[in-house]
Amino acid sequence: MTDLLFRDIDIVDGTGAPRRRGDVLIRAGRIAETGPAGSITADARVVPAQPGYVIAPGFIDMHAHSDLALLTHPEHFPKITQGVTTEVIGQDGLSYAPIDDAALAVVRKQIAGWNGNPADFDFSWRTVAQYLARLDEGITPNAAYLVPQGTLRLLVVGTEQRPATTAEIDRMCALLAQGLDEGAVGMSSGLTYTPGMYADTGELAALCSVVASYGGFYAPHTRSYGAGALEAYAEMMGLAKATGCALHLTHATMNFGVNRGRAPEFLTMLAQARADGCDITLDTYPYLPGSTTLSALLPSWAMSGGPDAALARLDDPAERARITADVNVNGSDGCHGVTVEWETIQISGVGDDALSAYVGRTVDQIAAEEGRAPVEVFFDLLRRDQLATTILQHVGHEENVRAIMVDPGHMGGSDGLLVGARPHPRAWGTFPRYLSRYVRELGVLGLEECVHHLTGRPAARLRLAQRGLVDTGYAADLVVFDPATIHDTATFEHPRQQARGIQHVLVNGAFALENGTATGVRAGRALRMDATREETR
Repeated sequence: MTDLLFRDIDIVDGTGAPRRRGDVLIRAGRIAETGPAGSITADARVVPAQPGYVIAPGFIDMHAHSDLALLTHPEHFPKITQGVTTEVIGQDGLSYAPIDDAALAVVRKQIAGWNGNPADFDFSWRTVAQYLARLDEGITPNAAYLVPQGTLRLLVVGTEQRPATTAEIDRMCALLAQGLDEGAVGMSSGLTYTPGMYADTGELAALCSVVASYGGFYAPHTRSYGAGALEAYAEMMGLAKATGCALHLTHATMNFGVNRGRAPEFLTMLAQARADGCDITLDTYPYLPGSTTLSALLPSWAMSGGPDAALARLDDPAERARITADVNVNGSDGCHGVTVEWETIQISGVGDDALSAYVGRTVDQIAAEEGRAPVEVFFDLLRRDQLATTILQHVGHEENVRAIMVDPGHMGGSDGLLVGARPHPRAWGTFPRYLSRYVRELGVLGLEECVHHLTGRPAARLRLAQRGLVDTGYAADLVVFDPATIHDTATFEHPRQQARGIQHVLVNGAFALENGTATGVRAGRALRMDATREETR
């Protein structure tokens, strides 16, 4: 690699300290030296920065759904153009390693709305080690992996809604330990997604004890972000206290009408758990709508047996009537314990192009235009699209978003889905939006504080001992941007839009974005944890 010198530039170093004027020398993929402006002389290419621009650590996306996109579209334009240099994948309890042939068939179908389901793609890996090795063949940003608890349950218990036996729990714990030995940073859960949601607290505690023994962390999508949200958070905090496992509350929100203005209650619980000795952090995205699959709204019993069994239930009049009662009257656990408000459910993507006319419309709008009940539109889309439909859920509250992002354990996570005709704009705009709307426009966070939330703090959670800061010896994962002009341009109508105000992005010392243009250089790799839970080199 050519040595690079950023000379006489404002450094926002990721610690939260005030910016300082200085020089940064890059050599062999690492920061070789930092010093006051004009202090470094070296035989290096001087990289000019525009006036007013700053250099900061590359952003770390603590909740990404790029498990396949890193491989199918390795240039990874949506994230690199945001300044993201590391992503944490394997989220929400469902991903592709460890896996076997039968489980892979279920996972590919169940989360096609998250990652797509490419027919001609090579899924030949089976272990976490083999998946990480595939990533090492050439990706643009770095990636860290969480072992998905729902996939473990699928491998061992299957798709049935029942308690796991002691022997099955032991087997899941062994598979989890293997994944952690092979470099995973922790474990994720999706406790409103099947089959992970069928696990009781005792089963989760056994798995968390394994994670704790490795010094990893547990990243749960809790059992509810709506009715019962506080109880769901309490269950996770109880697990942290009982097992000693570090807890990272992923996309930590308080959504739906029942939780308007209730973020302070959640934050009080969080502060008490920390006072009791629990190690708890969280991430959020800076938007109000959420995003998931349409099938996620189904009650858990309707998904028992897997995707094919769920589709069969949609053809049974008695089962349809029971589902209708849950989504319209009783409240579906898949919809966080509340009844589905069809006017908030907007179609964002379909697997079958023949259904593309529905994209951008709410279920309520489709029902009114076609003279049908919303639940019948719901059933029809699920069946015709084979559960691959993705949605936006317009259920968030601005006061809750702002309150949670100032928590001392807060980090940034996009939760961005990269597939579908009109995906959530957070896949393209999360990190610039933090720096434009919530720093420059609203002043909820200061610039240095926000950069700390997006870099140094998540690096510490991941135990990346030499990433996340602009400091000597650290990996040269860096972003150069203009605090005065950086902003997200992705919108709900036009989500695939490159952010503005970002000049350069470097991953492991190589330009992934240079002067606003993607270079195609794939210098990223899988970030594995060793036995001390530090990144192996």
